[in-house]
Amino acid sequence: MGRIGGFLLVMLIAMATTTGVAFLLYRSELGRLHDAVGRGSLIANLDTGPIEYADSGAGIPLLSIHGAGGGFDMGLALAADLAGGGFRVIAPSRFGYLRTPIPKDTSPAAQGDAHAALLSRLNVPKAVVVGVSAGARSAAELALRHPDKVAALILVVPALYSPTSPVSVNVSPGNRFAFWAVNAGGDFVWWAAETIAPSILIRFLGVRPALVAAAPQAERDRVMSFVRSVEPLSLRFSGIKIDSAPELHELPLQEITAPTMIISARDDLFNTLPAAEFAAGKIPGAKLVVYDTGGHLLVGHAQQVRNAVRVFLEGAGVIR
Repeated sequence: MGRIGGFLLVMLIAMATTTGVAFLLYRSELGRLHDAVGRGSLIANLDTGPIEYADSGAGIPLLSIHGAGGGFDMGLALAADLAGGGFRVIAPSRFGYLRTPIPKDTSPAAQGDAHAALLSRLNVPKAVVVGVSAGARSAAELALRHPDKVAALILVVPALYSPTSPVSVNVSPGNRFAFWAVNAGGDFVWWAAETIAPSILIRFLGVRPALVAAAPQAERDRVMSFVRSVEPLSLRFSGIKIDSAPELHELPLQEITAPTMIISARDDLFNTLPAAEFAAGKIPGAKLVVYDTGGHLLVGHAQQVRNAVRVFLEGAGVIR
């Protein structure tokens, strides 16, 4: 065979072995993830259709509405991050995510009605409503369409309408790759990118990778937990498609009566600040909190955000 042929054979065997080991690790991880999202949630068969949700903790009811790429599991994690303990967290999977099917009407208004129906089914007369990113759309609709259900409204990096500078996604080469992975519903591609090039996925989630690299280990771990929370991508793909093609229009936000807090960051790569400022200018008495850095995940401000939320809810008379 010769020395060169033998070297090539060894290289091919090594590559095949590495690929095989990686695939086995992926299959094991995918199985664990499928098992994880298959537990910890319930199905409410509402007049508006089936809704998957988690109901966790005790205290003041808090409806946690996840953003794109989420599900009930992300809703639980977001509530813990943003509000801390002392709440009964109700975290639905929005239309197309995990075990919540896609109805005929996928609009934020219809999703807001579904949120209200879920609260009624659970005998929750009123809740603190937290809407994050794309979840802010149905949170705002809930506050408009069912004001009696909303004790306070918190919109975090809201992907809402802005007349001047719309929410957008950076079209860097890395993001084009991530979009391809998402559009392919590629569980393996997302898992491999998370393992080999996590900075691509961090940027895709609206945060500059350099900001994360310079953050304390706890913050880096928090960001990576959000990257991992998108898995299994295939079980969230239908919802992501709905969120990726929004027909945003101006809402009568001036009619919202609930005490409202809105949070964003100037360097959010999804450009949610203009929408946050516009909403804060329309909603009577809304409190706007803006960080200079932090990106879409508010990196470096977890404790500040939690403290700000607590102070806001105390001021609104929701907690004491």
